[in-house]
Amino acid sequence: MRGGMMKKKKRAAGKAKSKRKIVKAKSRSKIEQALLTFADGFSCSQAIASACGVDCGLSREQLLKVSGAFGAGMARLAETCGAVTGAFMVIGLKHGRSKLEDQQSKEITYKLVQEFVSRFRARNGSIVCKELLGCDLGTAQGLKAALEKNLIHDRCPKFVKDSAEILEEMLGAE
Repeated sequence: MRGGMMKKKKRAAGKAKSKRKIVKAKSRSKIEQALLTFADGFSCSQAIASACGVDCGLSREQLLKVSGAFGAGMARLAETCGAVTGAFMVIGLKHGRSKLEDQQSKEITYKLVQEFVSRFRARNGSIVCKELLGCDLGTAQGLKAALEKNLIHDRCPKFVKDSAEILEEMLGAE
């Protein structure tokens, strides 16, 4: 009897602990969530889209999937930074046009994307992955250099943070 009671207490404690994790995750800022998602091993685009796009009607899983091809400068092409393209997705989800005749939404979205780019460039000098990292992840030599120099872990968190901060500044609690 006593062993059964102990198991029930342990299960209850485990459930309370998992509920605390959920509450903690919900109380995190979008900036913190983006950084944690990136640190967990998701790409920069996935970190931004999943953390900052959660209020747009898609699940975290859907956001992770739709943004999955945009990391490392779009599928490791070292072009537009994934933290930037992730932000473009969030702006589009919040303001993008879904009806052909809705030109106003299209113009608002373009204006917001241009403003985002301006702010990101002001902080980092570029929105291009290979320029931000100083090597081309799209080549074997560039990828090797990035890994050897630990650039993805040393530099990319700043780009994720900057992107999340800029989105927060621009879109606030929309």
